[in-house]
Amino acid sequence: MKVGVFTALLSGLPLEGVLKKLSQFDIHTVELGTGNYPGDPHCKLSMLDVEKEMVAFKKCLDDHGFSISALSCHGNPLHPNADRARHDREVHRKTILLAEKLKVPVVVDFSGCPGDSPKATAPNWVTCPWPGDFLDILRWQWEEVAVPYWVENARFAADHGVKVAIEMHPGFLVYNPENLLKLRAIVGPSIGCNYDPSHMFWQGIDPIAAIRLLGDAIYHVHAKDTQIYSANLPLVGVLDTKPYTDERHRSWIFRTCGYGHGAEWWKEFASTLRMYGYDYVLSIEHEDSLLSPEEGLRKSAAFLKEVVIQEPPTAAWWV
Repeated sequence: MKVGVFTALLSGLPLEGVLKKLSQFDIHTVELGTGNYPGDPHCKLSMLDVEKEMVAFKKCLDDHGFSISALSCHGNPLHPNADRARHDREVHRKTILLAEKLKVPVVVDFSGCPGDSPKATAPNWVTCPWPGDFLDILRWQWEEVAVPYWVENARFAADHGVKVAIEMHPGFLVYNPENLLKLRAIVGPSIGCNYDPSHMFWQGIDPIAAIRLLGDAIYHVHAKDTQIYSANLPLVGVLDTKPYTDERHRSWIFRTCGYGHGAEWWKEFASTLRMYGYDYVLSIEHEDSLLSPEEGLRKSAAFLKEVVIQEPPTAAWWV
């Protein structure tokens, strides 16, 4: 298992600057954004059409000894605004094509969230089964919008030898293991998940227990923590819409690895991932509003280096 970095946290630096900085932390694996929500200048889709850009990009990575764990294009391909959906779908498809060319095995995205009808203009995330209108909306979203899109897109990804890792994120149709496994059962194994434990924590899902449920559906992992504030939780619950920067009043906030849960928890997390077949990359994602990206990166890198299991298992010593 290796420690990597989702380079959106260093978007102010050029690619070469990012690679030089990460080398200081003995990190040589990156997850690169290609557009949609995390517009990241480090990996441009224009490389598909401009060969010299592709050559320069590969040379920069090779010269610094870096590999790419995933290309990420987090967006909303099911957005009720047709232009927005078309844009995010195009970025997703081009990202798959670029991943194929770069021999990157995984593309990360969100499942998307439609509106409540063909006439909607904004996404509608359903969170409860009553009144019955909500279940009617949810059924329409899955059957008429999500399933047709993802059946076709899963086939496209498979045709190009790429797996799609959907990040389970509240606000979208797929936000927990049950949703993810439901979609995967419909569209097949080219769809799995980008597993971010921080989103499990604040929903009240045990991230380690969920690994046992997801098993080989885990294609990529984000390293990000969450801290729950018990003083605020009874007042608002976990569906807290206050800004992430209002830390004093929120029921939870995202934290740098180790600031929400300690080394013992993270060691069990890494061990359970390996137990269920994941031995790839823990990609640091920084969204901690109490630490700068520089400090969050430095502390996460040092913390995770002591947590990850780097050597492959060998035959039992007693055999």
